[in-house]
Amino acid sequence: MVKTIRVSEEYYAWLCAHKRDDETMEETLHRLIRGPNPEDVAGLLTSEEADEAKEAVKDLRDRDGSCFEAVREAFDGEGADG
Repeated sequence: MVKTIRVSEEYYAWLCAHKRDDETMEETLHRLIRGPNPEDVAGLLTSEEADEAKEAVKDLRDRDGSCFEAVREAFDGEGADG
């Protein structure tokens, strides 16, 4: 099954810049994130454990997003003042 993911134009351009001629985008992502092949880790977690892991990742992303937004606001404010 093929899935589509949404990424920013900047991230897509970065991926394309790092993609090798003999790679698919999936292979490029695997290489760059150095993550395991999903088939290699399938079944390691129970459904409950997987749900808990997903929630933990969501919490981290939400927290990181807030931090990044605060930094953006700080830089935007700095640029406007001088």
